Amino acid sequence: MRKLVLAALALAFVVVILGAYTRLTDAGLGCPDWPGCYGFLTVPKEQQHIEQAEQAFPHRPVEAHKAWNEMIHRYFAGALGLVILAIFVKSLTGRSHHRPVKLPFVLLLLVCFQAALGMWTVTMNLMPLVVMGHLLGGFTVLSCLFLLYLRLTPYRIPGGDANLRRFGSYALLGLVIVMAQIALGGWVSANYAALACTELPVCEANWWDRLDFAGAFSVGHAQNYEFGTHDYAERMTMHIAHRLGALITFVYLCWLAIRLYKGASSELFRSLSVMLVLVLGLQVALGVSNVVFSLPVGVAVAHNAVGACLLLMMVLINYTLFRKT
Repeated sequence: MRKLVLAALALAFVVVILGAYTRLTDAGLGCPDWPGCYGFLTVPKEQQHIEQAEQAFPHRPVEAHKAWNEMIHRYFAGALGLVILAIFVKSLTGRSHHRPVKLPFVLLLLVCFQAALGMWTVTMNLMPLVVMGHLLGGFTVLSCLFLLYLRLTPYRIPGGDANLRRFGSYALLGLVIVMAQIALGGWVSANYAALACTELPVCEANWWDRLDFAGAFSVGHAQNYEFGTHDYAERMTMHIAHRLGALITFVYLCWLAIRLYKGASSELFRSLSVMLVLVLGLQVALGVSNVVFSLPVGVAVAHNAVGACLLLMMVLINYTLFRKT
């Protein structure tokens, strides 16, 4: 079962990356229906099929490259759902081996809800709340799979580190901060606000005079949310909130890593602390690169991927503190 969970974990990571690529290439509505594409199982290729598709969806001409981006994401997500179903069935049949059952069941519910969010993303024309929820759901599935893998993988800390247990609540807060920062990033992406500020360290001159938090975190009614419905001041506010969140995340996680490193008596916690700082530093560098180089797709996708790695690092640290000290 552990190998199956590892395969699901790798597949979930790929799905997260593909989801980011789909958003960043503006392919979220590459297929305007769900679960198929213009009424077909795959992207229509024959001229006759393309004509049928465009008659059925006259407002959405077929763009094959965007449609394939969306469908490949769906295929991988569907495969992940089947693997998680297999994990749940295997957990039920192997209860005599003391395999976890509750977490696989939670994963099954999560992946079903993710499928619903994927459908609503299309049927509700990229409503930001749904898009952000879909992103957070993907990260949650990834985290739960990693947690399940850890539970199935026994390891020991040489000598123990019982004196670090007092940092458990701080590590848990760090996990919450990282998840909140991911949510802010998702909100920026869902509202096409990634390029609202093109200067460092905060934004263009007199940015504080145009802050509009009420507007930035509201969702107005629209027929279509593609390319965003907020004005510049609202998008700028979203972007600044994400940057301020990044600063808070960086300072807090650096402090946590230093405290864990100094208080650790085992190499495991020292290694985890160093890894946390390295992943955090890489994430900050990618975030700055997004601004400096005007959001190249490769860098932006890497920013999402490393954000997922940072979340998994916090899951690992929390698991180790609460279960192994």
